[in-house]
Amino acid sequence: MMKFILVTCIVLSVACKSHTQQQHANIPHISDSALFDTVERRTFEYFWSGAEPNSGMAPERIHIDNNYPENDQSTIAVGGSGFGLMAILAGINQHYITRQQGLQRFEKIVSFLEKADRFHGAYPHWLNDNDGHVKPFGYDDNGGDLVETSYLMQGLLCVRQYFSNDNDEEKKLAARIDSIWRAVEYDWYRRSNQNVLYWHWSPNYAWKKNFAVHGYNECLILYILGAASPTHSVPAEVYDQGWAQNGAINKISFYKNDTLHLLMQGNPPHGGPLFWAHYSYLGLDPRGLKDKYADYWKEMNTMAHINYQWCVDNPKHYKGYSDSSWGLTASYSVRGYAAHAPDEKNDLGVISPTAALSSFPYTPQQSMAAMKHWYYDTNDKLFGPYGFYDAFSEEDDWYPNHYLAIDQGPAIVMMENYRSGFLWKLFMSCDDVKNGLMKLGFSFRQ
Repeated sequence: MMKFILVTCIVLSVACKSHTQQQHANIPHISDSALFDTVERRTFEYFWSGAEPNSGMAPERIHIDNNYPENDQSTIAVGGSGFGLMAILAGINQHYITRQQGLQRFEKIVSFLEKADRFHGAYPHWLNDNDGHVKPFGYDDNGGDLVETSYLMQGLLCVRQYFSNDNDEEKKLAARIDSIWRAVEYDWYRRSNQNVLYWHWSPNYAWKKNFAVHGYNECLILYILGAASPTHSVPAEVYDQGWAQNGAINKISFYKNDTLHLLMQGNPPHGGPLFWAHYSYLGLDPRGLKDKYADYWKEMNTMAHINYQWCVDNPKHYKGYSDSSWGLTASYSVRGYAAHAPDEKNDLGVISPTAALSSFPYTPQQSMAAMKHWYYDTNDKLFGPYGFYDAFSEEDDWYPNHYLAIDQGPAIVMMENYRSGFLWKLFMSCDDVKNGLMKLGFSFRQ
């Protein structure tokens, strides 16, 4: 596949290096800002040179060893593609590509999305790059996925805002995106007007998965966009009764001196996997974001700090955990895939670089320390053609050369937000988003 051309060239050069301590010492030290840009630019390539060839969208995964699950080729990650749209905007902002190059890629993606399978306006979890048809995520998950669709819409709305006020070609693209956004039937996914949103609907299995989305987790953006929709909006009661469960979401938990205020019964006790602090906030600006349940900037900062402190404390005594090697979130794991989190049950000795990198806005010093350690001290094991690999375990001597779209995307987007606030500015400039937030009782930065 075309996306492996860049991989092959870089991997060949990496393979020529000696895997010794001397090799580590020979990696030239550069300024922190130059290192930051190196990591951001390399991660950008996942969504640029690594994109699926027909659609231009994000591949579900890229394995440098070319060892893929059966029938995994040509699989588009819909939510990961939403993150990828924002990554490409970051690439334009940092002059990795030109505005015109970005426009051409976005036109390719939008043309594909206009013809791809949708279910009451919602895209599935996976699409087939060859024909735009749904690729089932599971036996009874072959229809609309409203959460993944919301991640895609978060990215599309950023693109719409970026191209909404310039020349006719760009305005036309913005209008096409607006049509896709307006077609998402958030109200349908209330399942007969219940005051909650459902994750899935299938034309074959209807509501069989029966997954009502309650908080707190990674899905806040689902309810924000549901309230924001100009055509298929949901009322505030859906947020208060469904997401917040009539206030039950507002429960205090502790780790040492840190206090969290958002917790759902049965969730991990110390903030859960760290992607909960990332996915909804790639466009939604948590700075100054408050409602009657939480101060979201404070809450996400605390969640990231707990994650860091747990790894420093290392209560399970795993090899390699430190103040410069930390981060527990959902990722590949030594045995399959797992939602790693800072608690006895879900800490499996696996560090996921995306956790620390995507937390730059919350933990800049701690995230920078991790970036420098991984780049300078373990570069030959952890750094590849699309940035840092998805996960590793010193405890198990496990270093797969694998990437996932849903982990690479948050890393570059949150790094760019830390650097410039660029994606936050674009998303929060949407009048629809502002209206949705006000409907739900949020205060936010104007």
